[in-house]
Amino acid sequence: MVTGSIRVDGNTLLLGDGVHVRFIRTLRLPESGTHALPPNLGEFPLRRVEDYPDTVPGEWLAKGGVMLPVYLREAMWLSFGGTREPAALQVGVGKVCAVSGERWSGRLARDPQNYVVLPRQPWLDGINSGDGTVRQFVAVPLGLGATVEGQVTGEETTGGVQLQAFPLGPQALERWREGERARLLPPPPPAPGGGGLYGGPPAPSGGFGGYGAPAPMRAAVPAAPGAAAPAAPAAAPAMGLGVGGSMRQEVYRDDRAPTAWAPEPAARVFVHLVTPPAWRRITGEEPPPSPVDRAAYTRAGLPWFDYYDESGHDLPPTGTLGQVKPVGDWLGDDHTPWTPPTPHQITPLGPTPRPGKPVRDGDW
Repeated sequence: MVTGSIRVDGNTLLLGDGVHVRFIRTLRLPESGTHALPPNLGEFPLRRVEDYPDTVPGEWLAKGGVMLPVYLREAMWLSFGGTREPAALQVGVGKVCAVSGERWSGRLARDPQNYVVLPRQPWLDGINSGDGTVRQFVAVPLGLGATVEGQVTGEETTGGVQLQAFPLGPQALERWREGERARLLPPPPPAPGGGGLYGGPPAPSGGFGGYGAPAPMRAAVPAAPGAAAPAAPAAAPAMGLGVGGSMRQEVYRDDRAPTAWAPEPAARVFVHLVTPPAWRRITGEEPPPSPVDRAAYTRAGLPWFDYYDESGHDLPPTGTLGQVKPVGDWLGDDHTPWTPPTPHQITPLGPTPRPGKPVRDGDW
């Protein structure tokens, strides 16, 4: 078990000494074609599993970590805004690497590369499908075979999302810091607030139902005086990540020597995905409302995005992840209408803490 620091600050996960991760709600893309980057519809709320010992399943307590509420077939992306010093971040979906398609190893590998390099990689919207594309993360229940985990390993036993961060080794980190001091670069702007659109300016309040700003969360509902003690925790439906549509996004190749990275991770965390009914029962809170439909968003003229880093090199596709089928093959087409954005709606983007409560790691 890794014993490094993991903290929750609002809805941001802080891993080790500076890796920031937020889980962002977004529009689900059609499963055909290749699309621009979809918008930010607010952050998923994060809660520490250990804060709910009487209502979470026992196996969740054993794994530790955090949890977030997600709807069936809801899409998400991971934002790394706020990460300043270099780090190698492994992203697992059901303990399958979202970059290489290999099973979770807990160690950095280069052939194929099984991590993203921060802060060069500003976000990750899905599994690496190569050729400058990823396939969108979409939430589905375990047991159907639709998850990345089920299709790659032939079984669905883990679910959730796994994160593990490696810092630079001491010598490489000091060289990097010296280079930064020599260039006298001002510090990068702080990570955008919950309403930021892919690292752009925060979305204005009001208009189109406030989309682009995080959905308000209702406070936990206290038990009525004299109410009976809660029953033993019920088993919660297990959720994992499958894939949806394809979008234009590069997963950047590491240009450092493998020995530059520390041999041991600074921190790791298990992220449990919770259905809205289970979230209500466990936390006493209402989950955010279901996202706006994508056609209404596009008709309103709101932005989609395109990110380009001319100095970065995209990783090649992996045979394993290239064979993963979209969730629609299992759940069917939901017949949601699709209105493609017009060219003027696609905004080009370029490269661009305070302590919270610690999160306990567990056995997984």
